[in-house]
Amino acid sequence: MRSLLLGSLTALGLAATLTAAPAPAQRPADRHVDRAAYPALKVTKLVTGLDHPWDVRSLGGGRLIFTQRERATLTVWEKGRKHGVKFPSSSVWVSGETGLMGLEVDPAFTKNHRIYTCQGGTTSGGGHDVRVIAWRLNAATTKATKIKQLIGGFPTSSGRHGGCRLLIDKAGSLLVGTGDAAIGTNPENKKSLGGKTLRLNRMTGKPWPKNPFVHASNRSKRYIQTFGHRNVQGLSQRADGTLWSIEQGTGRDDEVNRLHNGGDYGYNPVPGYNESVPMTDQSLPGKQINAVWSSGDPTIATSGGGFIYGSKLGAYDGTLAVAALKAERVVFLTLSKTGKLKHVVVPATLRQYGRIRTVVDGPGSTFYVTTDNGDGNDVILRVRPQG
Repeated sequence: MRSLLLGSLTALGLAATLTAAPAPAQRPADRHVDRAAYPALKVTKLVTGLDHPWDVRSLGGGRLIFTQRERATLTVWEKGRKHGVKFPSSSVWVSGETGLMGLEVDPAFTKNHRIYTCQGGTTSGGGHDVRVIAWRLNAATTKATKIKQLIGGFPTSSGRHGGCRLLIDKAGSLLVGTGDAAIGTNPENKKSLGGKTLRLNRMTGKPWPKNPFVHASNRSKRYIQTFGHRNVQGLSQRADGTLWSIEQGTGRDDEVNRLHNGGDYGYNPVPGYNESVPMTDQSLPGKQINAVWSSGDPTIATSGGGFIYGSKLGAYDGTLAVAALKAERVVFLTLSKTGKLKHVVVPATLRQYGRIRTVVDGPGSTFYVTTDNGDGNDVILRVRPQG
């Protein structure tokens, strides 16, 4: 398969790209990109001196809170300064791609001060897992007190493919994207929480009542929303309520998937951990759901991302912004109302900061981008239209 084809740069610093998708249904229906509709972007280094910042969220009032994976720290940025949050970093298991990862802020934060993290942990038997924990921040946002572990037991091995993105949807449920821990049987095994999207009650940790297997005898199966994933590192909900995931591929085919309750996304790397198999293997029993977008061969190493909104963002408004680590860019996907890919653009202004971990929508016509270069060289970028 061909990789993304980069177009020429325009005066706006926009590189238009069109995907070469593995199936006709995944190809852009409209290859014409009106570059003038995409405003020039102003990028500001908002927070500097970071090391693998994995996720960032707004606390309101101009404040941001973010995680750093290997430092296993929670930090708040406010009025140009950052301060640490007292948090049990020593309890976070850090190994390879696993550490302090996904972060979410409760929609009722101003009243309940709840936040949620997804992190590596140590089990009572001395092993390791990945888990989701609810915390309460104090009024000064200087201390996080553990409320409870909502769910745990996500499989781990070396720390590879640890996931783990969090999203609270409009219904109030908490979605969790997990990795397969580089264990081939996990994605299709409904008794494993690895290689899945999970859905649960964010207050109690119980399985969401609309989950497809909520009445299963196996406890893990009750939490599953979708299965057959490799390493889900991005979750987002579009304004129309549809849910989407971003998934890292093997040597080919990073994917963006529209999530359908009970859907099988077809990754089954067995025997062993055979990464030569397709990301969506249509030879498996049952129905497998094809990706809406795929990187082709080679991959660009997609990570987090989400839909961004703002009236001043022009044609970026309502696009799905996808972070790429290896390719060091942000890929903006324009999707139709029915979820079909129309076209893809890559702004040159966001190809100057190295590896990109995630993109998060912000207030007004603003979004935030985190880099993932390590050694204290990472930043959180604020991106707005120029003018």
